[in-house]
Amino acid sequence: MDQVMDAPALAVLADPTRTRIVQLIRDADGGRAMVSRLAEQLGLRQPTVSHHMAALHAEGLVIREPEGRRVWYSINPDEADRVTALLGAPALTTEPDWDRVLDDLARRYQGVFNRETIARYLTDSRNLFAARGTTPLLASRAAAFTAARLDDLHRTEQRTAVPPSVLFVCVQNAGRSQLAAGILRQLAGDRVVVRTAGSQPAVEVRTAIVNALDEIGVTLGGEFPKPLTDDAVRAADAVVTMGCGDACPVYPGRRYLDWDLADPVGQPLGVVREIRDDIDRRVRRLLAELLSDRTS
Repeated sequence: MDQVMDAPALAVLADPTRTRIVQLIRDADGGRAMVSRLAEQLGLRQPTVSHHMAALHAEGLVIREPEGRRVWYSINPDEADRVTALLGAPALTTEPDWDRVLDDLARRYQGVFNRETIARYLTDSRNLFAARGTTPLLASRAAAFTAARLDDLHRTEQRTAVPPSVLFVCVQNAGRSQLAAGILRQLAGDRVVVRTAGSQPAVEVRTAIVNALDEIGVTLGGEFPKPLTDDAVRAADAVVTMGCGDACPVYPGRRYLDWDLADPVGQPLGVVREIRDDIDRRVRRLLAELLSDRTS
């Protein structure tokens, strides 16, 4: 997500039909499509699709390829990275090498967890993502999520107290919780373990969230929306919820905070900045309290 779309391109793709058109073109055989086929897939009239296509072409997001009396459209290669930043990576057409993923995790946790435990967590993580439909970068995300869950399980079993762990939970894990987690990671470094989750996780972190954090020098790195699990709650010293109601299970000995924050989804960047700065103030107070608790 290093590429950031300019305002005109974002405005053009703010229309969900145009976003869907771009996605259909990108995922079509050969990476190109005709208006007639797109109209059939979308259930729209061809003039309507042609109108949207003209806007996409004018913005330079797609290119026209006349072929006799037919015209094909494809994603402008110069805009491919920015389209991926908005839509996410296309789904793999081949099955990931799950045996290799498991082997690598088994090596990483050798002497900590047996292979059967690791396989069970990897399978469960895959199923959690599969339940949400198509997930981009499925293998790498399932592996990362499995590793985080195993780390949380080990932390719980060992009853380790340092460093403290914070879990941020919102509905989609694509806005408020990612803002809070990104800021806390930046401020705390390795002094705090930071986790995020969503009661109904989205597929990708919102572009506006990535941009708002980038403005203040904070990166999300490879973070992505993750489902809420008991392991994450059990391992957390503090659980911060943001608009997800009663979705978070309650365990004794955990500190629970509910931050009443506006949802940044669909808000203009100015409003997202206000929410970000509100979260920043709360995170700084929380960090001071966590570190104070460890020294008192």
